[in-house]
Amino acid sequence: MRTVNVSEITENIREMCIEANHFLSEDMKCAIQQASEREEAALGKQILEQLQENLKIAGEDMIPICQDTGMAVIFMEIGQEVHFEGGVLEEAVQEGVRRGYTEGFLRKSVVKDPLIRDNTKDNTPAVIHYEIVAGDRVKITVAPKGFGSENMSRVFMLKPADGIEGVKNAILTAVKDAGPNACPPMVVGVGIGGTFEKCALMAKKALTRPVNEHSEIPYVRDMEMELLEKINKSGIGPGGLGGTTTALAVNINTFPTHIAGLPVAVNICCHVNRHAVRVL
Repeated sequence: MRTVNVSEITENIREMCIEANHFLSEDMKCAIQQASEREEAALGKQILEQLQENLKIAGEDMIPICQDTGMAVIFMEIGQEVHFEGGVLEEAVQEGVRRGYTEGFLRKSVVKDPLIRDNTKDNTPAVIHYEIVAGDRVKITVAPKGFGSENMSRVFMLKPADGIEGVKNAILTAVKDAGPNACPPMVVGVGIGGTFEKCALMAKKALTRPVNEHSEIPYVRDMEMELLEKINKSGIGPGGLGGTTTALAVNINTFPTHIAGLPVAVNICCHVNRHAVRVL
């Protein structure tokens, strides 16, 4: 059994909220650089170069890489041999987000009630997903999610008879409907299987997978590559102004499902696709 004080969780999440909002992850930085080199449209190339300049300025001057600093989404993979002390884990996580957004001077975008719309003024509460795993480590992923792209996400409850082609069509439909509203070049997270809520959670988590890594399942890997090619032929392009780089990656997660269903979720993220990962 390993003991972890929840104050350590708070401090790491505070730092990660600031880090994710100011610095692009290395996989995304490389992907945008490579996209800029490959882009065939002059305007598309210019936009990608401007995005890189924006990222450089943000890092040097400690300015958020996007004005929408998002609603904090936290994935916690907790080893079953870990014992927390010093307080309640949930409260420690929320305190980390609160400190990160207030001390980091990040925009507060969360409202207390979805209809009354009073701002909480500290960007809490975060959305937290817990998973108990083997071992004595705690893996934390902080993914601030902006709502320009979040609003373009979709869930499709397909019929089993729709098959793989129906799944592909659903993903392409979601991307084409999103168009410029998702701030392309985008990353497309997909969840296939499970239930209504499970496929959405898988799609969200798929966005945190490095964009240079494919699924270990051969047919899923092939589908990721095929869909990325088709999306980049859609002509939406960087900033939605045309070009050959509409998406930087398509990441797909799958899960067993019921004989009567074929749930598919598409969670789209903009070109910054913010996420920070630490293992304690």
